Amino acid sequence: MNAVLHKAWSSVLEPMFQRPKKLQVAALCHRGEHACREYLLITSRDTKRCIIPKGWPIRGLQSNETALQEAWEEAGVKTGQAGTRAEGTYTYQKRKASGWSFPVETLVYSVAVTEMSEDYPEAHERERKWVSAEAASEMVDEPELQQIFCDQMN
Repeated sequence: MNAVLHKAWSSVLEPMFQRPKKLQVAALCHRGEHACREYLLITSRDTKRCIIPKGWPIRGLQSNETALQEAWEEAGVKTGQAGTRAEGTYTYQKRKASGWSFPVETLVYSVAVTEMSEDYPEAHERERKWVSAEAASEMVDEPELQQIFCDQMN
């Protein structure tokens, strides 16, 4: 009986209650070339996990422009060149203060960083660190984002 209820829930009822994934845009910030290339990680505000700059789409901006804006606000990327096509996507569970969470699909755009600033909007809320792709893949939690960093090593 338990198996029948579980199957009914997972195949019929659960999909009816699921909301579509929300969409965010992220910046895969990098500097240097080939074996010397480094990637910028920042800490999340609440949990202090290592993440890449990301945020909700901004009306009037293309997705890659939004990624560049998030790189400025969250990591202090003053100037950089954002790619026009997403490098990939990853999904994570966005946690609300209420304890509820929901899935978010995140488009990741490459950002070649040319200038950083020490003074930026979220400078006092986050830490930032330049690391290799290998180190970044070990420092982030999301498996699909780990894979994006692993793909950068090839």
